[in-house]
Amino acid sequence: FLYRHIHSQHHRLVVPYAIGALYNHPLEGLLLDTLGGALSFLVSGMTARTTVIFFCFAVIKTVDDHSELWLPGNIFHLFFQNNTAYHDVHHQLKGLKYNYSQPFFSICDRLLGTHMSYQ
Repeated sequence: FLYRHIHSQHHRLVVPYAIGALYNHPLEGLLLDTLGGALSFLVSGMTARTTVIFFCFAVIKTVDDHSELWLPGNIFHLFFQNNTAYHDVHHQLKGLKYNYSQPFFSICDRLLGTHMSYQ
C-alpha cells in the first residue's frame, strides 16, 4: 500500500537525475524528512549546529546518488559503497526490490538479502 500510493511517485524516475532525488510524495516528505529528521535530532542528542551539518551532508549525498555521474575523485564514492551506480540499480525495474540502503550504509542490504551488485 505505502509503496504503491506513496513511494512509487519517486520511482516514476526510472533514470534518476540529481533534483529528482527530492521528488517525493508530500506525505513521504512530511513523515521521513520532517518528522524523521526531528525525531533523529531528539534521539541522537546532537547539537543544532551538528544536526544542520549532518542533514546538509545527507541531502548532498542523496542528490549525488541520483546524479548518474561517476566523477573521478568524488569523495562519496571513496567512502561509501552505495554510490551513484549502486542506487541506479534500485531505480531500474529489475532492481526495484534491491539496494534500499540510502544515503549511507549498505550493510542493511547485505544483512536482509536485498543487495544487488551494480557490476
